[in-house]
Amino acid sequence: MSSTPGLSTTKQFRNLLLSDQLEFICEAHNGLSAKIVQEAGFKGIWASGLSISAQFGVRDNNEASWTQVLETLEFMSDATTIPILLDGDTGYGNFNNMQRLVRKLEQRKIAAVCIEDKLFPKTNSFIKGDAQPMADMHEFCGKIKAGKDAQSDPNFSIIARVEAFICGWGLAEALRRAEAYRQAGADGILIHSALAVPDEILAFKQEWGNRCPVVIVPTKYYATPTDVFRQHGFSVVIWANHLLRSSISAMQKTARTLKEQEHLLSIEDKVAPVSEIFRLQNAAELQEAEDRYLPKGAEDTCAIILAASRGSELGELTEHQPKTMVKVQGTPILARIVDAYNAVGVKDIVVVRGYKKETVNLPNLTYVDNDEYADTGELVSLLKALQSRKGRAQQALISYGDVLFNTYIPQSLCQEPDDCVIFLDSNWREQSRYSRLGGFAECSIPNSRKAFNAKVYLKQLGNEIPETNIHGVWMGFLKVSPAAATLITTVITELLAQPGNRKATIPRLLQELLTRRQPVRVLYTVGHWLDINSLEDVVQAGEF
Repeated sequence: MSSTPGLSTTKQFRNLLLSDQLEFICEAHNGLSAKIVQEAGFKGIWASGLSISAQFGVRDNNEASWTQVLETLEFMSDATTIPILLDGDTGYGNFNNMQRLVRKLEQRKIAAVCIEDKLFPKTNSFIKGDAQPMADMHEFCGKIKAGKDAQSDPNFSIIARVEAFICGWGLAEALRRAEAYRQAGADGILIHSALAVPDEILAFKQEWGNRCPVVIVPTKYYATPTDVFRQHGFSVVIWANHLLRSSISAMQKTARTLKEQEHLLSIEDKVAPVSEIFRLQNAAELQEAEDRYLPKGAEDTCAIILAASRGSELGELTEHQPKTMVKVQGTPILARIVDAYNAVGVKDIVVVRGYKKETVNLPNLTYVDNDEYADTGELVSLLKALQSRKGRAQQALISYGDVLFNTYIPQSLCQEPDDCVIFLDSNWREQSRYSRLGGFAECSIPNSRKAFNAKVYLKQLGNEIPETNIHGVWMGFLKVSPAAATLITTVITELLAQPGNRKATIPRLLQELLTRRQPVRVLYTVGHWLDINSLEDVVQAGEF
């Protein structure tokens, strides 16, 4: 990087302009090319009007609006730390437009602007230049003064571009105008020529002397040795459009090759790898930011949905399908649950099915069958799901196929580092009808201000807890780490070895974990879930 730490871009450019040696800046036309210029070691960027227009696919005749140019500049400024000199054409209007332009450039940390003394809308200097009219000199001086009055940063620079040679008016007019622009407040003069030799600009510099810095654009007289410019005391050389032109050549060649050959074999090794694009985009910074700010663990998380039971409480709705496939406003309950998991990045989803399993057939899901669903409970289904994941070091979110939820619930579970985490609804008196067998909980701290940002743990779970000790109702959500999944697999196996536990539920598992001194972390919420246990719940689910 060529920027100077601690110096504003405006001060950096002012130092370039006033340097006692010849300095160079290079064209860029978007954020990517600007970053390439900086990485090449240049101390400044020329935001070329021709190049910016061309990358939009329009002519260099002010067809790209000044606000579109500003938007491009904002991306360029964000991508770099070196100064940007804008090719500001004619200032996009009169003195009033010039003042607003300067203020908007400063807001975007653009270091300087160059304006040319032609009429708006401008035409590129190399298109019938000698037929183009010039702006009134006094009006142009007023535009320079207005721009200088508008700037708030004393180091912001305005470069006056003299088009007298381009328009065929000769040396005397070029000098007359340059001096007027200098007296009006211009920080430098850009003298332009369309000749293939540097005669005009050298003649100008010899007469001009060192009244103020002179900037040149040797696009036409490119064969001139650079030492000539040094010897004559020019300030800055602009390489004005060569990144755009080189990219056009490369893209045309690649496009022709692809059309002719219809494969990538001769192309792939000759173009930048995708990894280089990611590097220039600073993708690594985004990854670091994601690690800091996004919910953790979703990419390494699977969801296990227990959906083996019929749900006979819904009557005829589950005569030919399980409850999880009952439609709510045309969408199965299971599909709504899957969408909620997908929304937080959980795409690896296992569904345990049983009753009418052939009807549970949504795409992109992994299915595990509990064919003993009529004579077994949740622990049998959960064990089958965990065993199907053997060898995969993933945390798992366990929930039911008839419980809808807001996305913040799985999101919050993914963020917690504890091995076992559950959600409780602290408004249990209102939600008691949702409670599953043994679903009432007593915790280390009730839901209160004291519990905010504190770690709360489950003390007991069951239907025998005194009402005064109930802190919430279990919502049917359990997160387990890979280590906890291994432990739970062992615990469930041992529980199921006892015939009386064949129809045991997850609350029974949680009680056993507490007995074995396995901490169970508690997260509190109020509402934001719906346990569908009745026809009334199905109707309510339509508004969830």
